[in-house]
Amino acid sequence: MSAEAPATGGKPDAEEQMKSVAAVVNPELAGAYRAGAVDLLGIIAYGALSAFERLAEDAHGAPTLPDKVELARVAARQVDHFSAVSAQLSEMGVDVMQAMQPFRAPFDAFHDYAKPKDWYEGLVKAYIGDGFAADFYREVAAFVDVDIRALVFRVLADEGLSDFIVEQVRKGTDADPKLAGRLALWGRRLVGEALSQAQRVAANRDALTSLLTGTVDRPGMDLAAISRMFSRLVADHTKRMAKLGLQA
Repeated sequence: MSAEAPATGGKPDAEEQMKSVAAVVNPELAGAYRAGAVDLLGIIAYGALSAFERLAEDAHGAPTLPDKVELARVAARQVDHFSAVSAQLSEMGVDVMQAMQPFRAPFDAFHDYAKPKDWYEGLVKAYIGDGFAADFYREVAAFVDVDIRALVFRVLADEGLSDFIVEQVRKGTDADPKLAGRLALWGRRLVGEALSQAQRVAANRDALTSLLTGTVDRPGMDLAAISRMFSRLVADHTKRMAKLGLQA
């Protein structure tokens, strides 16, 4: 979940998009592209499932009834997102459970390690941690066909949650200035762990990485472009922290 969709670089041209479409329609033509697209959808499906669980838990601990309703509403939307991704995978002849399985352990390890201690840390995690991940998935989605890309962007749409979180966090830090320092440290910890998680997933999932780096029959990003991509991710993280009134 993330408020802003950053500009993505290295979008494939029309010929490459047609190859991608053919890969989805005809699995025999898929190769590394299809495996990478399945990985992208699998990680987003499990992300939606995980977001539902965490938002529902945050809603349970919400300080007011309107806060509880807002988070419950957004949590419910994650089920719709999961269903949409599951349907796309089914069209590709892939079971969503199979597609999600490789990402269950790293996702769960991240959330176990970065478990919020209170209401405010939970909000910052949803905004900063999920926002960073969503930005990265959008970057990867620049290299899949237009239909899958549109689905990814739709599933990762903000849906008003970021405005709610910014308002709540700023209200809390205004009332307790010491809270800002604690949440700033928490935000930095989250993005550091998110980067580490992305590296671990990339090391284990060559097909997902190949969407960015390209294959023998499909160009991708060179090292300079990948460096610029990570610069965009860090810049967007800094903007989010600033909106919360926290130092990155």
